[in-house]
Amino acid sequence: MREEEKKRISQPTAIQKFFRKRWVFPAIYLISAALILTAVLWFQANGDKNGKNGTDELSEGTAYNGEEPAVEVNKQLEHLEMPVQDSESVVVQTKYYDDKASKEDQEAALVFYNNTYHPNTGIDLVMKDGKSFDVVAAASGTVTKAEKDPILGYVVEVDHQDGIVTHYQSLANVEVEAGDTVKQGEVIAKSGQSLFNKEAKTHVHFEVRKDGQPLNPNDFIGKPLTAIKEQKASDSTESTEPTESTEPTESTEPTESAEPTESTSTESSEPSESTTNTEEQNNKNASENAEQPSTDNEDKKSEEDSKNVDQEKKEEGTKPSSDASDTNTNA
Repeated sequence: MREEEKKRISQPTAIQKFFRKRWVFPAIYLISAALILTAVLWFQANGDKNGKNGTDELSEGTAYNGEEPAVEVNKQLEHLEMPVQDSESVVVQTKYYDDKASKEDQEAALVFYNNTYHPNTGIDLVMKDGKSFDVVAAASGTVTKAEKDPILGYVVEVDHQDGIVTHYQSLANVEVEAGDTVKQGEVIAKSGQSLFNKEAKTHVHFEVRKDGQPLNPNDFIGKPLTAIKEQKASDSTESTEPTESTEPTESTEPTESAEPTESTSTESSEPSESTTNTEEQNNKNASENAEQPSTDNEDKKSEEDSKNVDQEKKEEGTKPSSDASDTNTNA
């Protein structure tokens, strides 16, 4: 009996026989590794799709649409340069007319044309040897004007956005057209002459304008274009503050008319003196008239006194006559 029971216990089952095979466990490892790899790949694939959908949702919620070109954050701002390739080879022939400058500088900044003097709204540059030279763009921008003027010669204007414009005139020729985009230092024309400033001979007239108003180029050469914006903003704030005081300045412009006012004042002062004289005469006449009745009164009083005296004398003369008559009657 015990031997039969031992045989029953010692007989292995089918599962035990299966796991006792050598290839079972390696196969299990391979299958589990394959399942893990497939799961990882599946999650990665779904993660990429979710990431794309997430970026699309974010791009819809932002101002950037992905089509506009990106702007470099660390891009350096351009500095305004002289409109020549070699700034050391040129000199300023005619300076900018500055209201705050001395009288000598202001006289030197006047341009004589058509029998009148005009204030220079820019600077006139000439070569030291008097030869012609290439004119370059002082800063990058878009050409808005390139045409010939019968008095100023060829004229070129370059727009730098935000109301900032550089103006070039007295040019012999032009190498750009309206609508062209130019970079800083690019040749745009050749220096020449103009009827407006014959004394400068071969030169280039260079201006810097902000919102159509000319500024002194020497104040901004070597500085970024933002300095022009700040300068213009400060000037506008200063000019807008004393609005009440600027109103009467219009009336003070005709200073020459102030001279006749002095004459009128003097003329008006003369009749004032005559009036004072007439007043004095009237006062004298009044005083004399006041004195005359007093003298008349005194004369009247003296006359009355004399009359009284005469009456008294008459009375005294009549008294003895009456006494004599009385004595005659008594006799």
